[in-house]
Amino acid sequence: MSLQFIGIDPHTGTGESPTVWVDDDTRELVIQGWKASAELEAVCAAFEAPGHARGIPEHEAVVRIPARMVPVLREACDVAHGTEVR
Repeated sequence: MSLQFIGIDPHTGTGESPTVWVDDDTRELVIQGWKASAELEAVCAAFEAPGHARGIPEHEAVVRIPARMVPVLREACDVAHGTEVR
């Protein structure tokens, strides 16, 4: 596995560090974020839409990242999709 670092929360101090990488092998985004509260997990678990059953599977997690990281996520999407301009 080879991870390509894309960016970190610009407001990161010494204790929190939401981070985004791209897995070069699978072209998937790898996101480190804040753990969701029990309340947020319950709201997400109750969501139902076509192709999305209720609940959160054991192999999945709900994480939160700050909106200020949208540019980092856009860059990661471009890298994963192979359209990045560097």
